[in-house]
Amino acid sequence: MLYVSNSPMHQITTQQLTGLNDDHIATLADGSKLHLDACSAWQAMQKAAYKDGIALAIASSYRDFYRQQLIWNKKMAGELKVKDLDNNVVPLSGLSELEQIKAILLFSALPATSRHHWGTEIDVFAPNLLPQESKLQLEPWEYEKDGPLYPLLTWLKTHASQFDFYFPYDQYRSGVAAEPWHISYAPIAQKCQSQMSADLVINTLSKHEISGYTTIRQHIDMILSQYVNNVGAP
Repeated sequence: MLYVSNSPMHQITTQQLTGLNDDHIATLADGSKLHLDACSAWQAMQKAAYKDGIALAIASSYRDFYRQQLIWNKKMAGELKVKDLDNNVVPLSGLSELEQIKAILLFSALPATSRHHWGTEIDVFAPNLLPQESKLQLEPWEYEKDGPLYPLLTWLKTHASQFDFYFPYDQYRSGVAAEPWHISYAPIAQKCQSQMSADLVINTLSKHEISGYTTIRQHIDMILSQYVNNVGAP
């Protein structure tokens, strides 16, 4: 099914912005969830890639607040692995709480600030480019020059902007690690990013159980500056 929005772009609410409401989300045939206004652009790009021999697919898309909260709290508790830029596991027990938070933010967003709440963010891959019986890892080496998904990355760098998608994590900027698989639908994402604020995030987190909340509240301006707004532009 092709989703086409004939109305002006939806004004995202604070509840939608922070992942607490999904009225702005549509479900595609494969079960993936995207912002209503991003669906037709995604499907058009998917068709264009297919013509060039690339089966463009979604590994991850919309993620609500509660899913991000679960990931965050499990990482803070040491129940999920936290890795550094070299793909090594970080032993959180020897770090201060602020250092733990920074280590997690390298690859996992703080709940209420995740771009995946917006429905504009897609982690992409191409199953037809993966070797038989191999499983997608969503790790940088897969998209590098000798990796199986390098042709996908090359295609996206050439064509994604034609469909209003871009790479917010195109490189490491001392905040979030580079994510060559992560693309963003610019017309909506730019508006969402401009609405993010410290007051909004803290007000949202204060109503939910978030590990490290006191430290997060004390350093929220740094977190927004270094890990939320410190991204590439279209």
